[in-house]
Amino acid sequence: MSEQTNMEEAINQFVKSLEEEQKYDKLIEVSKNAKTASEEANLAKNIENTTDLTSEDSYKKIEKFLTTIISLITESEVSEIKSDRESGQVKVYGKDLGIAIGKNGKNLEAIEYITNLYIKRKDLLKTGISLDIKDYRKKRCKTIKDMALKMAQKAVKEGKKIALKPMPPYERKIVHDALSDNKDVKTKSKDKDPYRKIIIYPLKDIKK
Repeated sequence: MSEQTNMEEAINQFVKSLEEEQKYDKLIEVSKNAKTASEEANLAKNIENTTDLTSEDSYKKIEKFLTTIISLITESEVSEIKSDRESGQVKVYGKDLGIAIGKNGKNLEAIEYITNLYIKRKDLLKTGISLDIKDYRKKRCKTIKDMALKMAQKAVKEGKKIALKPMPPYERKIVHDALSDNKDVKTKSKDKDPYRKIIIYPLKDIKK
């Protein structure tokens, strides 16, 4: 089984499970109008009260969910998860997690998406989390910043716009932020995802 097929099947399985739970929650909501107190009491016993969850409880559930889905995809064990409740960053560590990251971080993005879907459906946090696996995004951030600065210098030197390759939203934000204080260039995003990319424009055409 290929990496991509494995990833897609895992995501489809979790999405289907979460969608079934959402349908069940809707049925519970409708059933709250039950006429007898005994019916309401029985229904209440089957509903998990997530509104009373502490932040610590919520993150424990999130970490357990991540461990499950990553282990399913990679057939490897997660050795450590670090959660920063202030920033909402969750960092996962372990051996052989390359598949979980995927080419250009595509699988990491998918896992983050499915995890935030789970968080929303379970009402665990007010906002989603930002996921990183083996510090991939931390290292990637530096690479993107260096590339953005280099391309900005090239745009100014050559006096013409430069189009970067398509990037996911968080990577485009890194480029915009990295060049926001650069007085020699401006940046604009073009096209729609997944082909959305950044164009770097020199503010002065210095090419003779």
